[in-house]
Amino acid sequence: MRVSKRSLAVSCIVLLIFLFGVTYELPYYIYKPGMVDNLDNVVEVEGGYGSEGHLHLVTVSGGQATPVQYIAAKLLSFHEIIPVEDARPEGISDGDYLQLQLKMMEGSQNASKYVAYKAAGEQAEIKFNGVYVMNVVENMPADQIIQIGDQIKKVDNKQIQEATDLTDYVGNKDAGDVIELEIVRDDTTVTETVEVKEFVDDDTRVGIGIQLITDEEVVVSPEITFSSGDIGGPSAGFIFALEIYDQLTDEDWTKGYEIVGTGEIDYDGNVHRIGGIDKKVVAADREGIDFFFAPNEQGKADSNYKVAKHTAELIGTDMDIIPIDTFDDAITYLEELTPKKAKVK
Repeated sequence: MRVSKRSLAVSCIVLLIFLFGVTYELPYYIYKPGMVDNLDNVVEVEGGYGSEGHLHLVTVSGGQATPVQYIAAKLLSFHEIIPVEDARPEGISDGDYLQLQLKMMEGSQNASKYVAYKAAGEQAEIKFNGVYVMNVVENMPADQIIQIGDQIKKVDNKQIQEATDLTDYVGNKDAGDVIELEIVRDDTTVTETVEVKEFVDDDTRVGIGIQLITDEEVVVSPEITFSSGDIGGPSAGFIFALEIYDQLTDEDWTKGYEIVGTGEIDYDGNVHRIGGIDKKVVAADREGIDFFFAPNEQGKADSNYKVAKHTAELIGTDMDIIPIDTFDDAITYLEELTPKKAKVK
């Protein structure tokens, strides 16, 4: 069968259009409902107890848009399109941004370990190893001097253990003062001097223009292993803590249900706001989840809980949305929950 030059040309054009549509990256980022992961496959406490039900983390899927994905996101519910510059700090590569997200995940795991082990009466000790630079603010003194990923060990020869050690120290300086930072960069220790300056949007505060994350380690017994892969960010902290506590104690806190939770957790057990909770509710509903714990933010009008509750109503899910401000709130709720088997009877 002979193929005409015209048909061949048309086929080539169609192929090029298709390739353009599925590979060309637009200056937009798309966020959409992600995956629900059973924490039995992610968290393992040595000698831990099992449960009838399961606890799950839930994610938001995100990526730079191609033309086809952009059109689909315009047509589909719970798909959010934002400019690339709003999706990640300016001037940071995809690889560096992923590493920062993984660092935040590590931080959430440390906080969750500490909260859960302390609640269970088990051994947990915090060790601080300095702070990492998450972002450098343009047109502030640190710009072009400090780099994203730098580990700050000392300021003016004073040891830095956590982010507040540095921010409090710099915040007590005067504009025009100069500080000296000892930094580990690419496994090499360097020293940089940076001037302290007033913030453009708030001349009552001074700083050098960096955002930090504390590099800490929580040593626990019995040992624990996380297998979270390339999932990043801090939003799984609360549900990690609940899963760890469930494995550490002989009571089945799942009560036989499928449970999702989200929210950043701090070392005091407070649960904080996260992004994309509407998309997480959709993802959880698709997996037949029974209960969804959401940050209540002390009852704020636009809290994660309120958004999650509204989303649940929009999609008509049978899943219960539960507001929490602390880890203890979740435990109290589960204590009073009727076990699923008894409920069925």
